[in-house]
Order: sequence, then structure tokens, then C-alpha cells
Amino acid sequence: MNATARGMRRLAAREDRGGIAVFTAIVTIALLGIIGLVIDGGGKMNATERADTIAMEAARAAGQALDPGAAVTGTAYRVDPQAATAAAQAFLRQAGESGRISISPDGTTITVTIHATYATKFLPAAGIDSLPVTGHGSAKLLHGVNIPD
Repeated sequence: MNATARGMRRLAAREDRGGIAVFTAIVTIALLGIIGLVIDGGGKMNATERADTIAMEAARAAGQALDPGAAVTGTAYRVDPQAATAAAQAFLRQAGESGRISISPDGTTITVTIHATYATKFLPAAGIDSLPVTGHGSAKLLHGVNIPD
């Protein structure tokens, strides 16, 4: 091996020096970003599931507020709109949430929608402090025996 080849080899070795440190820094930042997305994505999914559960239970509570006059006489099975709304709001208040309650014109279907936020853990580093969460729930009054179609 001549002197020129040895010089080229030393020059190539010097140019690669520190390359691993830069690569490690880039990979570490990328992995932390991925971990943050997984944690905050999972947290948002859990918050959405909680909002859905609360909305469904609030609709169920509202569905138990039957119109006594119509139910006792057997003329209709429907909820009392004021009592149903009050029952759903009381359930939402107890759960620490607020939402929109709607009752169908015939009084047999109650729908509850909750809008909340999930406070992120890792995404504030990217300027995202919270993510919106929406929960939906509904209850339909049924009576008698229903046979699946």
C-alpha cells in the first residue's frame, strides 16, 4: 500500500467521525415522536370511549323517565320530555360533563351528545395542548316482545 492510499483511508475515516452521534440523535427524536403519538392517540381513544359511555348512560337514564299518564293507560310508551331531560342532565352533571339532549317528536328515542377535550401529554411539545373528543349515545323505548328480523 502506498502513501497516497493510506492518506485517503485516513481522510475517509475522519469524515465519518461523529456520524453515529448524529444518526442516534435523529432516531431518538423520531422514536420519542412516535411514542408521543401512541400515548396521546391512546389517551384520546380512552377519552372518546369514556364520553360515549357517559352519553349512553345519560340517554338510558332519560329513557327511564316515562310519561306516567300515557304509560298507565296503555295508550303510548314515551318519555316525559321535561323529566327525561332533567334525568339526563343530572347524570351528566354527576359525571362531570355537559352535553346536548334531544328527544324525538314521538318521545321514544333519546339522543345525548357530549363534547369534551383530552389534555395531551407529549403533543404540547408540538404546540397541541388538547384534542377534541365527542361522545354519542342514544336510547330507544321498546315494549312487548320483539322478534329479530
